Amino acid sequence: MLIRTRTLRLIAAGVAIAVAALGGATASTALPLHTGVSASRFLTMLNGLTPSNSTHAGYARNLFHLWTDADHDKCSTRAEVLIAESKTTTTRTVTCKVLTGRWYSPYDSKWVTLAKSLDIDHVVALKEAWRSGAYNWSYSRREAYANDLGYGPSLIAVTATSNRAKSDKDPGVWMNVPASYKCTYAASWVGIKWRWRLSVDTKEKAALKRVLMGCGSVSVPLPTRAY
Repeated sequence: MLIRTRTLRLIAAGVAIAVAALGGATASTALPLHTGVSASRFLTMLNGLTPSNSTHAGYARNLFHLWTDADHDKCSTRAEVLIAESKTTTTRTVTCKVLTGRWYSPYDSKWVTLAKSLDIDHVVALKEAWRSGAYNWSYSRREAYANDLGYGPSLIAVTATSNRAKSDKDPGVWMNVPASYKCTYAASWVGIKWRWRLSVDTKEKAALKRVLMGCGSVSVPLPTRAY
C-alpha cells in the first residue's frame, strides 16, 4: 500500500518539477509519467461539489490528530511524505526523523536539502476542511484526513515560508503559485475536496474554474472517495 502511495505522491509536485528539470536538474528529479488526464474531469468534479458559503466556528488544530504512524514502521505521516518526495536518499534518525534529502517546493520553485526547512502542507488546509464539512465529522475521520497518504496530492512538502504565506486560504483568496503549477494546484484542490466530499464557496469555485478552463491535461491522478 505504501509503495503505491509513495509512487502517487511523486506526482503531486506536477508540472513545476518538470519545468525545473529542464533548467538543469538531473534525470533523477524527473517525475513518473502521469499526463493526459483531461482538466475537464476535474471541472466536472468541481461542478459536483456541494456549494456553501457558510463558515463554521469552533475550529482548533488539535481536533485533527497529527502525525500518525498508520503502518507502525516508526515513520510518521510527515516522515513518509518527506521520504516519498525526496529526489535523493534521505538521512534519518533511528526514530525515523528525516534530516536531509533533496526536495522541490512547488509553491515557490525552490530546492531544499534540510528537512527542518520544510512544512508538510495540507493542500486543502485543516481549517478550510473544517469550514467546508469536517466540522461535522467524527474525530477518527478528521484524523484520517489529516494523515491522508492514500491520495498523493493531499499532502506535499513545501518551504515553511511559502506554506505560511498560504496559511488556510482557499483559491478564491490565494493561488500565488508559479504559473506552471497553477493547473496542478487547482486540479489537486478539486480532487481533494471531491475525495472527502467537502463543499466549495462561490469565490473559490470561480477561481478554480478560471484556472481549469485554461488547462488542457493535468499531471494529477484522479481521486477515489475516502468514504
